[in-house]
Amino acid sequence: MSSSPLHHVRLRRGPVDGVHTEELHSDRSFGRHWHDGHGFGVMEAGGHRSASGRGPVEALPGHIVTSNPGEVHDGHPLGRTARRWRMVHVTSSAMARLVDGQAREFTQPVFDDPVVRTAIARLFHRWDDMDHDAPLTVAACEEALTQVCGLLAHGHSTRQTEVVAPANLQRVHDCLLDQVVAPPDLDQLAQLAGLSRFQLVRQFAHWQGLPPFAWLQQQRLRQARRLIAAGTPLAEAAFACGFADQSHLNRQFVRHFGFTPGQWRLAMTGPLQ
Repeated sequence: MSSSPLHHVRLRRGPVDGVHTEELHSDRSFGRHWHDGHGFGVMEAGGHRSASGRGPVEALPGHIVTSNPGEVHDGHPLGRTARRWRMVHVTSSAMARLVDGQAREFTQPVFDDPVVRTAIARLFHRWDDMDHDAPLTVAACEEALTQVCGLLAHGHSTRQTEVVAPANLQRVHDCLLDQVVAPPDLDQLAQLAGLSRFQLVRQFAHWQGLPPFAWLQQQRLRQARRLIAAGTPLAEAAFACGFADQSHLNRQFVRHFGFTPGQWRLAMTGPLQ
């Protein structure tokens, strides 16, 4: 007899704009997705494997896990058992403000560094103590966040290099962004790119990590997260981003991120937890 599925998630806002945490204890798998900003954290129990833009990841307790902005990755438990991990997500602009103004990329998706691990533990301790009505506790959390970001930026990152896309793929990219709710079909996109449908799917996936319509779905989720964080009602955000209804948006959030739009709204706009 199989045990019941396990999935707990906690979201919290950070001490500065553009920063939040995702703390999970789960035996679920997550579909391929990306985050707008940098992610870093610690695998605390169990094991986790994923495919990332920098190669395969297998994280065990104590390992540091990172992701770069826009990096497509998925996530699966090792050995079919639950794992527990805590991640900090920092937008690119917030990372630049906290460190040295440079656009950076983390070099390794998983690594072991006791100094960074200790600094992350200190950050979460400060986060647990943070009270937005007590400025000194917010300052202490921001200080701990800055220390972690500095350690990662100067010891485990490189300056971001710009990837110039072929003009025909850029046209497809821009067309999809302009028509998020009602995009052209694959034939029309292939004609726009001057490629066969197969060539378009293969070349776009090589460039962006996902084929065109899977990539577009992630863009819809990205826009929905931004709208919801800004206070847009869930049903309105779903409609504006091309989802069939609020239930469709909910299913996609859970599948890719492990939390619901309502949980995201509460964390970003509700009282501190």
